[in-house]
Amino acid sequence: MKQYVFGIDVGGTSIKCGLFKADGTVIEKWEITTRTDEQGSHILRDVADGILTALTEFNIKKEEVIGIGIGVPGPVKADGTVLVAVNLGWGFKDIIGELKEYTGLDVKAGNDANVAALGEMWQGGGQGFDDMIMVTLGTGVGCGVIVNGRIVIGAHGAAGEIGHARVNLQEQEQCNCGNRGCLEQQASATGIVKLAKEELASSTKESLLRDNEISAKIIFDAYKVQDEVAITIVKRFGAVLGNALAICSTVVDPGVIVIGGGVSKAGSVLIDVLKEYFDRDAFPACREADIVLAQLGNDAGIYGAAKLIIDEQK
Repeated sequence: MKQYVFGIDVGGTSIKCGLFKADGTVIEKWEITTRTDEQGSHILRDVADGILTALTEFNIKKEEVIGIGIGVPGPVKADGTVLVAVNLGWGFKDIIGELKEYTGLDVKAGNDANVAALGEMWQGGGQGFDDMIMVTLGTGVGCGVIVNGRIVIGAHGAAGEIGHARVNLQEQEQCNCGNRGCLEQQASATGIVKLAKEELASSTKESLLRDNEISAKIIFDAYKVQDEVAITIVKRFGAVLGNALAICSTVVDPGVIVIGGGVSKAGSVLIDVLKEYFDRDAFPACREADIVLAQLGNDAGIYGAAKLIIDEQK
């Protein structure tokens, strides 16, 4: 009987791995270094070696394994191929074919943000909902969309890339994607710092943010004690992101919007600000969507990857 599954979350510096039972129970978690040298040619082999070692250590036969789910940072097509994953050094890569060859196990691959969203739906903040959006606020803005319990991939593997929706037509700086005015230039951890620097330069008000190294955490800490400049910054941030979520909701009509990533550590004050501007801008029928914090933290990716391959076998 097949009762085990592996969930793999490949990041630019480390790879998180998990061995699960099919009901979501974690048996073992471990991490390995992401070797991006030589165009990332070692990555999938290293993942396979870790999986095969785990099978031996836990005395699990391959016939008992449902398969391997894997999330990677880049657009992943439905057939499990990526055209490019810059952070890994990859050009075209057949993830499914290569990892299956190394392990002899079934494989399902997806974009890391999409996979994290699936994990939160399964075992985290999105439990009980079949239609959801998950937004990850870190160095960039990642997004995964779930409709009827399934990840929306898109024709080019890029569905849900709201971090690169153009929201500021006046922006002169170029985003990492090559465009200008992308959402993540204002609503990521680095984006809110950018907003803070702009506000501090244009304001003469006293602030806890002056003469200090600025971070998203410091900005929200100042906001919590009613620092006037921090309030302006956070409201600018909330207005941009809340509006973007309102627009997305007209397409997806989610039951819940889950907020994760480093910025989400600001907690309930972040949710309150987003909800204020989301409700202001959302289509009335979509205002019923809950906005909640993610619950799985850095494990969302491995949970979602495990669920990815479980769903593939249904």
